[in-house]
Amino acid sequence: MIYIGCHLSVADGYEAMGRTMSRFGGDTFAFFTRNPRGGKTKTVSPEDAGALLRHLQHERFGPLVAHGSYTMNLCSAREETRMNGLSMLEQDLEKMKLLPGNLYNFHPGSHTGQGTETGIRQIADALSRVLKPEMKTTVLLETMAGKGSEIGGRFEELREIIDRAGHSEKIGVCFDTCHVWDAGYDIVNDLDGVLRRLDDVIGLRRLKAVHFNDSKNECGSHKDRHEKLGQGCIGMEAMKRIALHPVFDGVPFILETPNDDSGYISEIRTVREWMREQS
Repeated sequence: MIYIGCHLSVADGYEAMGRTMSRFGGDTFAFFTRNPRGGKTKTVSPEDAGALLRHLQHERFGPLVAHGSYTMNLCSAREETRMNGLSMLEQDLEKMKLLPGNLYNFHPGSHTGQGTETGIRQIADALSRVLKPEMKTTVLLETMAGKGSEIGGRFEELREIIDRAGHSEKIGVCFDTCHVWDAGYDIVNDLDGVLRRLDDVIGLRRLKAVHFNDSKNECGSHKDRHEKLGQGCIGMEAMKRIALHPVFDGVPFILETPNDDSGYISEIRTVREWMREQS
C-alpha cells in the first residue's frame, strides 16, 4: 500500500490542509514551506501545527512532504544566491520542528556554469551545515530531469552529495517519475532495471517519497514538463505498475500533475482503485 495525495496551499493554515486532503480522499500531501517562486515565508503557529498532527494521527496519514522554494539554489555561481539559499534551508528546517517525523524535499540546484563537481560540493557543504543528529526531519534530494546545469539528473550525482554531506543518515531521495523519465531512465520498459540501478547507486532504503507525474516528453528529453496521469509519454499502464510495485510499499506518492481540485480528486480515486484491485 502507498499513501496518495497532492500539493496543497498553506495559505489557509496547516490543519486546513489536512482536512482538505481528507475531503479529497488522500492520506498524505505536500506543501511549499514558502512562496515557491519568491521565497517569502509565512509564520506558523504551534497550535495550528499541533491541530494538523492530531488530524494526521486520527486519519492515519502517511508522512507529509514539505517542499523547498524553487528559488533556493545552494550551488549558484553567485555567492549571495547561495547564502540566501542556505538561509532558506535553515529557516525551513527550523519550521519543520513543528511537524516532527515528516519529510522536507528540495531541488538540489543548478551549478550555473561552475561545473557539476563544484555544484555537488557546494550542495553537500550547505547540507553539512544544517543537518543535525537530533533532527526529526528527513531531508530529501529530488531526482531531476537534467536540464541545463541542473544537479541530480543522474543517480550518481545524488549519491555523491550524500557521501560528502555530514549526518547522511538524515538524507533521503524523492523519486520524481517525470524527472527520471526525462533524465533517460526508462521506467516504462525497464522499471525493475531502473530500480535496481537506484538501489545499486543510492540504496532503496533512502527512497522516502515519490512525485507521481506523467511526462509530456519522450524518455531522455531533459525537459521536465509534467502531464496528467495517463495523458503523457509514460502512460497509464506504466504509472499503475509504478504505484503497485512492492519497492514503493508504504511510501507517500505526491501528485504534481497539471490539475485543478477535481482533477486531483479523480487521480487520487484512480490510484485508490488500483490498490483495491491488487488487494
